[in-house]
Amino acid sequence: MAFDFLVPVKDKVLAFTEFLPPQSIGKSIHIHTEKKGLPVFANATVAIFGVLESRNAFEKKPEKLDLDALRIQFYRLMQGNWNATIIDIGDIEPGETIEDTYFVVKEVVAGLLEEKIIPIVLGATQDITFPTYRAFDNIKPMVNLVSIDSRFDFGDDDELVSSQSYMSKVITDKPNNLYNFSNLGYQTYFNAQEEIDLMERLFFDSYRLGEIASDITLAEPVLRSCNLVSLDMRAVAASEVGMLSNFSPNGFTGREICALARYAGISDQVNLFGIYEIENSSLCFQLVSQIIWYFIEGLGFRVKEMPSSKSEDFTKFTVPTEDEELVFYKSHVTERWWVEVPSIYQDHTKSNSVSLLPCTEQDYFDACNQIIPERWFKAYKKGFN
Repeated sequence: MAFDFLVPVKDKVLAFTEFLPPQSIGKSIHIHTEKKGLPVFANATVAIFGVLESRNAFEKKPEKLDLDALRIQFYRLMQGNWNATIIDIGDIEPGETIEDTYFVVKEVVAGLLEEKIIPIVLGATQDITFPTYRAFDNIKPMVNLVSIDSRFDFGDDDELVSSQSYMSKVITDKPNNLYNFSNLGYQTYFNAQEEIDLMERLFFDSYRLGEIASDITLAEPVLRSCNLVSLDMRAVAASEVGMLSNFSPNGFTGREICALARYAGISDQVNLFGIYEIENSSLCFQLVSQIIWYFIEGLGFRVKEMPSSKSEDFTKFTVPTEDEELVFYKSHVTERWWVEVPSIYQDHTKSNSVSLLPCTEQDYFDACNQIIPERWFKAYKKGFN
């Protein structure tokens, strides 16, 4: 089994937990140790594990990622008001080849997903997103992926997979299970115009850093409809992580990136949360720990909702526009919004079947002013494909 390749958490981390207060995460988390082996998976909510592979880094990593120091920062945090059961299953060391590492990551993630456990993956390079995506092959027929990143990470077709080109592999690799890709926080000067044009041609969603920073709630419906979140820590401003190289002076603040993590946790569709491009600095480890904390807190606020005009928990709004009649739903429980779009699984020209796209209240107001929401338009175009 792939779980046999997991390396237990180091003794020095276990020794550190002995001195933590009883309210800390380190006192409640179930840890993979050399002595006791893997923790029991039954009733686990999330499973944290690290991936030490970095051979496909775009900028070569001179040092091995210090996951022990990261764990110490996370374990020392106090538990939130949650009922989540957290297990730490250790680390995946680099295999003989990069493909070997990818295979183990894929199998471990698939095993956790089958157990209805949400993996939180910690890695040195973002190309690990690819095997985590492939882990969904036998779990979900179509996958929505959200990347929180300053770059789209497309590369040339013949380019080797790297932390800045893995998305091309995700898009082209067979079987193609990717339904939608969304980027949150891209910075235009890091992306070629051809890449921006490609996002438009494929009807993918992208939001500039300034858009999200000025209204963080724009990210909520995007994360509400996704299954896999890949967070590149280089989307965070250099000053927030204490790094001088490979990070940009512009980027999300610590508060903003934690808010995005919380939105990801609240989404009942998110099955995996990955944090990559983590650097060896105390400030970076503290921020990553707090990102994990907010994601887990979000899990406690998950509400499964299915909008329906027959339910008293929702109000249905029909908005006639020049070309289409848009149907919106608002939840009285969470005050979240959805809009109907043609079904992605059936030919909507022969069927009345529709699917529901998470949206914002502003999308409803725009429709009332005869402005078609852009995300609706892209989903509508996909319905024809």
